[in-house]
This record gives sequence, structure tokens and C-alpha cells, in this order.
Amino acid sequence: MADQATRTVERALALLASVCDRGGVNLADTARDCELAPSTALRLLRTLEATGFVRKDELGLYRPGSRIIQLGAQALSDESLIDLAAPAMQELVDQTGESAYLSVEGHDATAVYLSIVEGTHSVRHASWVGRTVPMETSAAGHALRGRVSDDGYVVVEHGVETDVTAMACPIHSQARIVAAMSLLIPSYRLTARLATRYGQQLVAAAADVSARLSSTPAPHPTKDLT
Repeated sequence: MADQATRTVERALALLASVCDRGGVNLADTARDCELAPSTALRLLRTLEATGFVRKDELGLYRPGSRIIQLGAQALSDESLIDLAAPAMQELVDQTGESAYLSVEGHDATAVYLSIVEGTHSVRHASWVGRTVPMETSAAGHALRGRVSDDGYVVVEHGVETDVTAMACPIHSQARIVAAMSLLIPSYRLTARLATRYGQQLVAAAADVSARLSSTPAPHPTKDLT
């Protein structure tokens, strides 16, 4: 009985590794990767999907789920990710005066704030570390799902808070999004010109962290920040 349970765990982990390695894979290919019958692979993938370790997209491809992304980010975030991101976040705050956040995907379609470097303005966004925000209505959520403009960042006005504009950019480990860096700015203070400049600085800061996490820096727009 123990041997059977061990084999089941090994097969599930092999399927999870296949999904993570490929980023997106159909049932037939992941079953072939793991030398499993499609029916066995489907049963295990459904279990992994139910527990949040994989998700099935609209095309029927299995992708890493929020739970595996969160666990991976937590393995980094408790030490490495927060530490790696801190200098870039501090520089971003020095440049903009606005509060910078680091976030990862949480449970139930939310993003969770891991760390903050508070802004220097007298009116600034206070710490929301540990709080969650909806993926669909937050800049961090859009960035974590790769929903950014061609310039590499997203701007959300009146999303989670009516008087705050949020800007966010994804952080990559290799080609995979593992976190988001964001600026939270009182809306009255943000002009179109500042938004463009802050967006470019945000992209540069996130790319710096991505480069530290990846053997090859993630692609990002290169623009004059002056």
C-alpha cells in the first residue's frame, strides 16, 4: 500500500514538473513526458488542479497554478526575493518619492503584498504588507498575469482605492512571472508626464530584479528615463 502511495506521489510530482517546465502543456504531451496513460495523468492533474497546483486555461492547456507559484515565491520571498528586490525598490522610491510594493499571487484570485519601501512624501500610501487585493481590479494582479502595455507596465486608476492610482510591472524568473513590483500614488499627484516617467523607472527596477533571479535578464523595453 505504501509503495502504491509513493508511486502516486512520484507521478503527481512528475506531472507538476512537466507543467512547470513547459509553462503550458496539454494532457497528451504531459502524459507522454511522464510515461503515463492519459487516464492516469488526467486523474492526477484534476487533483493538482483542485488543490491549486495547476490550472487549466481557456485553450485546455495545463499551467502552473496559484499555489505552486505562491509556494515558489514564498521560498524566495522569505529571504531571497525580498532581499533581492529591496535595493531596486529603494532606488525607485528615491526617484519617485512614492511607496513601492512587492507582491505575489495568492489564493482565490488575489495578489498578496509581501514588502514595502514607503514613499518620502508627507502624504503617501501606508503599509499594506500581508493584505490581499483582487487580481482583476488591481495593477499588481494585472502585472502578475502579464496584462501590461507594450511599454511593459500597467496603470490602474481607482481600482482598489478610489483616490489611489497604482502602477505595476511583472518580475520574471527566466521567462516566468513570479512577482510584481508596483507604485501606489495618490491620484491627485500623478500627471500624465509623471506616469510615463514612473512607468519607465518601474520597468527598469523590475528588470533589475528579474536579471538577478534569472541567468538571462528578462526582455524589457529600453527607453531614456530622463
